[in-house]
Amino acid sequence: MVYRLLALDIDGTLLKSNHRLAKETKEAIDYAKEKGAYVTFATGRSFPSAKKVAKALKLDDAYLITHDGAFVASEVEEPIFERRMDSERVYQIVDILENYHCHIRLLHEKYAVGNKVRQRNIIARMNIGVGDPLFYPINYVDSPSNYLIDQPLTVPKIRAQFWSEKERQDAMEEISESIKTVHMTSSIEGSLDIVDSTTSKAKGLQVLGRKLGISLQEMVAIGSYENDEEMITQAGLGIAMGNSSVNIKNIADWVTRSNNQNGVGYAVREVFRKQLHPAVYK
Repeated sequence: MVYRLLALDIDGTLLKSNHRLAKETKEAIDYAKEKGAYVTFATGRSFPSAKKVAKALKLDDAYLITHDGAFVASEVEEPIFERRMDSERVYQIVDILENYHCHIRLLHEKYAVGNKVRQRNIIARMNIGVGDPLFYPINYVDSPSNYLIDQPLTVPKIRAQFWSEKERQDAMEEISESIKTVHMTSSIEGSLDIVDSTTSKAKGLQVLGRKLGISLQEMVAIGSYENDEEMITQAGLGIAMGNSSVNIKNIADWVTRSNNQNGVGYAVREVFRKQLHPAVYK
């Protein structure tokens, strides 16, 4: 099988646990490109944050699947796909989340709105997920629901970070009972990631595939967490990282090494070294 597209999750997959790119990973990405593969990200991160990582890998013009599939673009002003939750749903979700002890982020493609929290460690973790505030402004407010009354927002994604798994599960149950048109998943431990019900990374890959003339069977998808499950099962070759949960490993076609053991670099070279002729993309 000739694979024409490589889709990579970022956190827990492309990046090491210290959030750095390994030299071997950069070299493997170049290797896949030399073999004719179109390289993209399929990430829960915001578009500006993913774009920053793409530039480090010289993927400046690539279409990126961001916000868990809700925003697909190569430039923020010209998306080829965007699926927003309307302002009424956004308010309903936030109104529910504010009853729990969690950090809330309303993730627009250009900026974020978040509630103020006292725990510094959670702020640091959330900043990693949404990008450098220098390029992705974050407006911290006392009450996002009050903010939304005066300034209604439509956003691709809402993320909440919980300290208690029981509270996270309770919030998921309440949201699912009250709002039927959302899809909930998780991208890091303790997170609740909410997008429109028609949205996922796998559907983002379908959108990009139609744009490029590439079928899902011609794609390789590498991921590590719950929000990668659909794309791993639907891609022609679904690869789980060695640091993935048992569930993700069980559904994958192959399990590579962990993100701290050059898992992406190892997998990419193993898959693409067999391809002799590069594909051509218009």
